[in-house]
Amino acid sequence: MEFSTLDHQWMRHAIALAQTAQKNGEVPVGAVLVVDETVLAEAYNQPITTNDPTAHAEILALRQAAATQRNYRLPGTTLYVTLEPCLMCMGALIHARITRLVFGAFDPKTGAAVSCYQIGSDTLLNHRLEVAGGLLADTCGALLQKFFKQQRRCEYRNDTRQARSFSR
Repeated sequence: MEFSTLDHQWMRHAIALAQTAQKNGEVPVGAVLVVDETVLAEAYNQPITTNDPTAHAEILALRQAAATQRNYRLPGTTLYVTLEPCLMCMGALIHARITRLVFGAFDPKTGAAVSCYQIGSDTLLNHRLEVAGGLLADTCGALLQKFFKQQRRCEYRNDTRQARSFSR
């Protein structure tokens, strides 16, 4: 799939948001919702900070845009997100009538746009959206890999400390 200069610009914007999520101790996922080359909403993952399992970047961006537009339908929009959306987020994109989804890294475990499920193109649903994946995938994937590597390192250190304290 060919991506435009604007696609690259918006994905870089989403990557900057993902980096903010990472600085806040969240899984680094960022999302930007665009209409007519204008940012309608932007967000990053916040489920840990907010204690809200639905506070994915995509959901937060949709909520923000719907409030701004005073409409739960957001036709004519493109969502740029650094990671392939999950089932919950794809369901929300369908209900919001997003026109186009562009994502960075594929998610082979829970991706619901193309990897595990093909929600956006499912003919059983009353809305379909154009899905384009893999834009700046290496950069998006590296952010996630670095984050989870650091998480595992911290968990290992904590496990080692606990093991030492119990071994006395």
